[in-house]
Amino acid sequence: MFDLGFQELIVIFIVALLVFGPKRLPELGYTLGKTINEIKKAFQGAKSEMEKEFQEVKETVEEAKKDIKDPLQLKEEVFKDLPSLSDLRIDKHIENIARKEIEKKE
Repeated sequence: MFDLGFQELIVIFIVALLVFGPKRLPELGYTLGKTINEIKKAFQGAKSEMEKEFQEVKETVEEAKKDIKDPLQLKEEVFKDLPSLSDLRIDKHIENIARKEIEKKE
């Protein structure tokens, strides 16, 4: 993370020993370690929440993509639901009218 080498760590330790003293240094190390651990947990929690939200958005987009249909497929579905001429029996209706007209003439 910080890319510190062994020599840099020794220098930091010596400066901390001089500033805080040998009695407070273990307590300071414990507190610092605990604080860093809590910060890592907080960042991990935020990261997982963001990933969860992104996943939900991604799923919503995928569902929307499924609902969008190809125009040709939509046309086929519309015409499939319309009745055909044979279903309307227009030819039978025309025959009945013609028969009635013929019967009237007779």
